[in-house]
Amino acid sequence: MTTTASHHLSPAFPGRAPWGTAGKLRAWQQGAMERYIQEQPRDFLAVATPGAGKTTFALTLASWLLHHHVVQQVTVVAPTEHLKKQWAEAAARIGIKLDPEYSAGPVSKEYHGVAVTYAGVGVRPMLHRNRCEQRKTLVILDEIHHAGDSKSWGEACQEAFDPATRRLALTGTPFRSDTNPIPFVAYEEGNDGIRRSSADYTYGYGNALADGVVRPVIFLSYSGNMRWRTKAGDEIAARLGEPMTRDAIGQAWRTALSPTGDWIPNVLSAADKRLTEVRKGIPDAGGLVIATDQESAREYAKILKKVTGEKATVVLSDEKAASKKIDQFTDDGSRWMVAVRMVSEGVDVPRLAVGVYATTISTPLFFAQAVGRFVRSRRRGETASVFVPTIPMLLDFANEMEVERDHVLDKPKKGSDEENPFAEEDKLLADAEKLEDEETEEQLPFEALESDAVFDRVLYDGAEFGMQAHPGSEEEQDYLGIPGLLEPDQVQLLLQKRQTRQIAHSRQKPASEADLLEKPAGDRPVVTHKQLLGLRKQLNTMVSAYTHQSGKPHGVIHTELRRVCGGPPSAEATAGQIEQRIKKVQEWATRMT
Repeated sequence: MTTTASHHLSPAFPGRAPWGTAGKLRAWQQGAMERYIQEQPRDFLAVATPGAGKTTFALTLASWLLHHHVVQQVTVVAPTEHLKKQWAEAAARIGIKLDPEYSAGPVSKEYHGVAVTYAGVGVRPMLHRNRCEQRKTLVILDEIHHAGDSKSWGEACQEAFDPATRRLALTGTPFRSDTNPIPFVAYEEGNDGIRRSSADYTYGYGNALADGVVRPVIFLSYSGNMRWRTKAGDEIAARLGEPMTRDAIGQAWRTALSPTGDWIPNVLSAADKRLTEVRKGIPDAGGLVIATDQESAREYAKILKKVTGEKATVVLSDEKAASKKIDQFTDDGSRWMVAVRMVSEGVDVPRLAVGVYATTISTPLFFAQAVGRFVRSRRRGETASVFVPTIPMLLDFANEMEVERDHVLDKPKKGSDEENPFAEEDKLLADAEKLEDEETEEQLPFEALESDAVFDRVLYDGAEFGMQAHPGSEEEQDYLGIPGLLEPDQVQLLLQKRQTRQIAHSRQKPASEADLLEKPAGDRPVVTHKQLLGLRKQLNTMVSAYTHQSGKPHGVIHTELRRVCGGPPSAEATAGQIEQRIKKVQEWATRMT
């Protein structure tokens, strides 16, 4: 159930908790507390957008349950070692003492419970089951979707916490790219026969944005020309954003992110200019580059050192000092941090305001978690800026920031390709999204040769703005220089004004000076591979109909369309070329009627 946080408890409500939790709860936290206290459920799933304050809500509830002797101890389960310690620190600030170093045996009497990881529960589920059986326990399952990451983790959580008195599940991204069931989550069957996760309280990004709890996110997309060599020795050139096969998109994407080309240095330089502008209103604002692997992360840090003259903090997941580095960066006011994966979810660095999505991980779950690092608002008017390559899938994710998702447990019922023309493509996408770690994705070997960067567009609140521009140009600076302190409606108005000014300026220039595509972003739709597949199927359907009408074989019609319209075979044609052929065969069919 989706609930707008409109219910208010007494301002003195937190004072009823013995350890004096937050002085004032946010409206959604009060609403969720009110619902919980009224219903007193054994299992409760709270879905709240990253940055909304899930930790505060959970600890306030833990305090209330302890104070009213509903439970006697608390167990927090977190995805990572760093988050486990972060939970213990947050709990300590309100008087709940959790042992983040617990591994076995009895817990010291000075603690109210323990903080552990899903991996730790997976190793010793019976240890935690025994603790739940001995004393009434509240289990807080942070980012509960991780319990579906592997069968063993899910089964371990089920075994360990089945006897728990109360279970509170938290997540900012309840959807998963697979159909592994998530323990202690209720699923309801829809009219289509598909079971979806059912939250007890949902506070989405749209509501949080309206309440001023999170920052509005401005996505700045960069295209450019890529050139690479395949294993077979063929050199291929393509432009980011053009419709391509899945393999070609992957190779063009990886070429863009290669530290040896010009795309990454130009985008990092643009991101740093944006950070400079943001720091005028938010002096301690920081930036984060999310890299695919450790080698790239180190190379990106070197580029940032050249751009800024300041050393960037590099956080690698296998380093013992990783958590300390994150903690230091949280407080030191420095400009940039580069990390591979461990900052993608749950890590609280509120001053992060500018991000660069420099990874080829392409699941909606990971993208949402990554963007979630930048949306935590500390005061009204703060904005977040995230730089992304012009990859259709990423732009779709960016445009769907406010869409609330549920975890789907069942696959749609099988049907013929006529009933589901995207069946083949859906399978490819599903296969691609099974794995969130780029190292395990299937990749064809290739060699990145060269790349350049072009400012492509700005995406904000489902709309697209801007005209293509070279890095360093006045047109690009128009968007990099947007103030860092703006209300959401002011962002929209300012982007519209900037684009209107660009269009007017463009019309004043002679055609010979227009070296880039002189069209507003809204008139340059990025076509996804799925949409391209749909166009090909539409063309095939039209050709099949015209075959019956004209008596000509399919192959003859396709050859004639290529001769008249130009371009390669339909399997390699662009969206524009296919649309042109569809219009032409429609024209032929009309003439015959």
